Amino acid sequence: MKMREEMKMINRGLEDEMEVWGYQPCLWKRVLVAVGAVCSCGLLLLLLYWLPEWGVKSTCTPAPLKDAHTLLLRTTDEFRQWFRARVRVMLARGRKPFEDPDLHQKTHQANGDQKVNKEDHGKFLFNEGVKIHVFSHHSVMYYWNDELQNFEFYHGLEDVGASCAQIHSHHSSGLSKPQQDFRRVFFGENEIAVRVPSLFKLLIKEVLNPFYVFQLFSVILWSVESYFYYAAAIVFMSVISIVTSLYTIKKQYVMLHDMVAAHSVLRVSVCRGNKDIEQAMSTELVPGDVIVIPANGMMMPCDAILFHGNCVVNESMLTGESIPVTKTSLPSSGHDAAEIYNMEEHKRHTLFCGTQVIQTRFYAGELVKAVVVRTGFSTEKGQLVRSILYPKPTDFKLYRDAYLFLLCLVGVAGIGFIYTVVLSIMSRVPAKTIIIESLDIITITIPPALPAAMTAGIVYAQRRLKRVGIFCISPQRINMCGQLNLVCFDKTGTLTEDGLDLWGVQRAHAGSFVPPESEASGESLLNSSFVACMATCHSLTKIEGELSGDPLDLKMFAATGWILEEPTEEETALHNQLMPTVVHPPKPSLTGLDQDRPPGRDVSCEIGIVHQFPFSSALQRMSVVVRRLGQKHMDAYLKGAPEVVASLCKVHTVPQSFTETLESYTRQGFRVIALAHRQLEPKLSWHKVQSLSRDLIETNMDFLGLIIMQNKIKPETAGVLHDLQRANIRTLMVTGDNMLTAISVARDCGMVHAHEPIIIVDAAPPKDSQPASIRWNYTDNTPQAVKDHQTAEIAVEEGPYHFALSGRGFAVITEFFPQLMHKLALKTTVFARMAPEQKTQLVEVLQSMDYIVGMCGDGANDCGALKRAHSGISLSELEASVASPFTSSTSNISCVPNLIREGRAALITSFCVFKFMALYSIIQYISVILLYWILSNLGDFQFLFIDLVIILVIAFTMSLNPAWKELVRRRPPSGLISGPLLCSVLMQILTCLLFQVLVFTLVQQQSWYETWTPQSDACNISRQSFPQSMNTTRAPDHKNIRNYENTSLFYVSSFQYLVVAIVFSKGKPFRQPSYRNWPFMVSCAALYTFLLFILLHPVPAIDRFLEIVCVPREWRLTLLIIVVGHAAASLLMEILILDVCLWRLVFRGSGGSCTPTEASSADPAQAANDRWASALFSRLFRRRNKPPQGRYRHLALELQEDADWPPKPSSVTYAGDSLLHHHSMS
Repeated sequence: MKMREEMKMINRGLEDEMEVWGYQPCLWKRVLVAVGAVCSCGLLLLLLYWLPEWGVKSTCTPAPLKDAHTLLLRTTDEFRQWFRARVRVMLARGRKPFEDPDLHQKTHQANGDQKVNKEDHGKFLFNEGVKIHVFSHHSVMYYWNDELQNFEFYHGLEDVGASCAQIHSHHSSGLSKPQQDFRRVFFGENEIAVRVPSLFKLLIKEVLNPFYVFQLFSVILWSVESYFYYAAAIVFMSVISIVTSLYTIKKQYVMLHDMVAAHSVLRVSVCRGNKDIEQAMSTELVPGDVIVIPANGMMMPCDAILFHGNCVVNESMLTGESIPVTKTSLPSSGHDAAEIYNMEEHKRHTLFCGTQVIQTRFYAGELVKAVVVRTGFSTEKGQLVRSILYPKPTDFKLYRDAYLFLLCLVGVAGIGFIYTVVLSIMSRVPAKTIIIESLDIITITIPPALPAAMTAGIVYAQRRLKRVGIFCISPQRINMCGQLNLVCFDKTGTLTEDGLDLWGVQRAHAGSFVPPESEASGESLLNSSFVACMATCHSLTKIEGELSGDPLDLKMFAATGWILEEPTEEETALHNQLMPTVVHPPKPSLTGLDQDRPPGRDVSCEIGIVHQFPFSSALQRMSVVVRRLGQKHMDAYLKGAPEVVASLCKVHTVPQSFTETLESYTRQGFRVIALAHRQLEPKLSWHKVQSLSRDLIETNMDFLGLIIMQNKIKPETAGVLHDLQRANIRTLMVTGDNMLTAISVARDCGMVHAHEPIIIVDAAPPKDSQPASIRWNYTDNTPQAVKDHQTAEIAVEEGPYHFALSGRGFAVITEFFPQLMHKLALKTTVFARMAPEQKTQLVEVLQSMDYIVGMCGDGANDCGALKRAHSGISLSELEASVASPFTSSTSNISCVPNLIREGRAALITSFCVFKFMALYSIIQYISVILLYWILSNLGDFQFLFIDLVIILVIAFTMSLNPAWKELVRRRPPSGLISGPLLCSVLMQILTCLLFQVLVFTLVQQQSWYETWTPQSDACNISRQSFPQSMNTTRAPDHKNIRNYENTSLFYVSSFQYLVVAIVFSKGKPFRQPSYRNWPFMVSCAALYTFLLFILLHPVPAIDRFLEIVCVPREWRLTLLIIVVGHAAASLLMEILILDVCLWRLVFRGSGGSCTPTEASSADPAQAANDRWASALFSRLFRRRNKPPQGRYRHLALELQEDADWPPKPSSVTYAGDSLLHHHSMS
């Protein structure tokens, strides 16, 4: 009875989610496969190697997962890739890494339950070891779990599900040596092992590529036919290709290995119990080990949770952001400590593998400690390396269509194969010749140089990008850049200047604002809480004597004029045992004070920063606990987003005009930060402060006022956005900044035009009995306020409008209004207060609407979105950042249009080269098929001349056209299977076929035509001139190569290759014209000159070499006329019929480059003709009722017909309303 296949899911919900089936070896299947392999000369084994699914199913039978010897894995993403894995058995003293094997053993020995001992025969005999089934896939180990009845993998310490408090209490003392050894059985060595394969392994893997196997087959076939020169040329090309490929792959492996291994192995101090510290190699670390971070810093060999002390870390390797980050110890008490540890949520307390700890902040006599949470490939760096080692295939329509096109060529080859076999049998050709010639037709149809020629355009584009400062670590994505139709931009540092300038401050006093002040360093503010907050509430540190940290913090601190010092241990007596950062005004300010003041007042300006709660993107705030020298109590200072800070302050301290004042600044594009202060209880000691939750500190505060920062737009921003909009590429702003500031910047840079209204989507979560709701607030769409609702509605109906959405609103709509998400994403231009993970979610939403999404950011908070987008561009000074596929060394967005232009040029180049190589195969195929009719063929040197001298030279030089200088509205097609491209290829094929058949039939009707022999003299050459040389140098032509049909077709087809290359090598609007590509023009001119020369002035030596025969001069002139006629017909078909008629009247709708307004602005008579012709061609091509391509296009058409969209001003939409009515508010 056949067993039903059991399928399980592993990594459920994760990016690498896979389906898994179990199999056991089957003897009779293996015997059958062995017989098949022998009979097929090993071809069956190659097929099973290329197709893992067939390989497993043909040699194994289905089995339960727990008994499986072999596993079949399939990814659940759109690529549905198959993998096979072998299961092995591992011996361990326990089944799970975080259980105590000794305790487990004692429990079962003490139990003495006879029944359990029988059922679990030997199960808990740990001395002998428990057998665990494991398998490895992409550098990750998976272990069998009896409870789950499935395989699982262990991330690290977070699998325990411990809270922050439990990590302090249960995991802060370290592991004993036996515990460490037991866990290492499951987690292995702590190393990111990038094994550099040997050249032999790489060679075997490269040679077993289907393309090279096909080439090997071709070479063997040509050698049998004695086509030694051509076979040798192909072998030479293949060897060059393989050597180049091996060199590149080996170099990448070595570079990755060196990058990973540079600091991966080092000596670390490991805690054994509370007090014992021993030196060990970092490779021995396992999750749960406690390591000591030295005062002078270290390169982190693992991911670890900082639970004792603070660290300053450079995370540029992971994020591309070179600004040091302060890491604080994990909270041990309060509400925060009760939360389950999560690496993403607690990254401010996590030290990541591969990052550099620059320095530590520690207590006198105590050590900075961290507990290892992940090791090896489970770390953030390990996962990054895995993504480089095992990249996902690039899902691009061009490559899918290329495979379909090759399948079509295989079909054409099949027809030729049958034709050759039938014709040869009818002509009584020997069996050996039939086999060779019928197989030869297959090698002719599929061009051997196709992959190399296709890659050339991308390589050239990559070089051009490097010249303009854009570095690429994923070359295949360059083509994808040519299809971008939406680009998301971060604001700060991307659209605007990275540095902020202090415009002024506005303090609050007695519940109201005082007039704005331009400086904060005046003597009158010296002792104020406002300046104290500016001087202390930051994460700055001194590295090698220089202040370093966030640019905003640097500007804010510089505005105070104060000095930051990190004192030595001897100077800390005044601050208990704590060694804090100390800030104080400059000495001249202290000495210049009023002499009547008590001495204590001078000293009180010196402030020590006792504890820091770092800035959190989720909380949108940071705070510090400080103590003024000479005072017994401590103070808390808070800074952050104004709305957040105001909500944490006492109501009476927040000015009544807070909202209006904030709006007035944000509307002008200022970045506003609010400050607050609170005096803490005197009983609080520095020990208690270290363990306090920030929620207990950041509450019941006094509002201090606002800092107004000016964030200037970069000079290049407006021009670049205008170019993108003119090219019909949608632009969005995705920022963590305030909503009104973002809207102001969007208007100033031209992302939203002055006359276009913005609708703020104010979404609120459910509260009490009220369901989740959305209020639709219309902003002023002109400098003058909209007078009433009716004018706002008219403005929206008559022209474009934009939505603006906050991160809070995004979260509410995702959860409670999912049906509105696509509608809003279609028109939302400003996304404000977006957390880093929300940026990634937004990119996924836009991709689900069939947008080809680009993301441009600074690489810090945008890592996830940069990686998720089709094309991520990081503005970084690093040459190559692993944070995104593209890195621009220029610090503005001018790189975006450059990248899109080069992407479009590379994409069109790929199309041109593919079309050319396809036509080259078909032209040669037609020539050979016609010659087979008279039992002839092209000669060895004719093949050699065509393939090496014409095809390779043209294919590699036609890819050199640079990108067009500006972006146009029209976008290139995304795939080969599109109307314009298919029509172009088919028309050229028909044209070439027609002219070759014409030549073939005409030559046989000539009066001088006869079956050619070495004695033939169609040229009327004197017998005294050549008879001797002909008879002595020309052996009998057994293959019937030399004949009039062969010579005529060789001449015509040689010109056809060049004509097709020129026709397909298009320039504007995506590439520079071909006449700017001088290598291509020189190659074409040289080949045309040579061909015309041997056509009109035959040279006996060349004729003998190319195995062509002499024909009368009149026939040569006739061939010249036919060649000129073919060139004219090809150019006419491509330019007039395809580019003008068909593209304009039939295909232009699919590109999305034409809008109704453009059509209506044309000449009425011309528009009427266009409509008539378009209807005629549309009927002909059956495109009459074809829906628009892309979900976003379809949705846009639907919303045009929806009278209730956009919702009316000030209306409210409630969750749960099935019709989603918009309730108007009076």
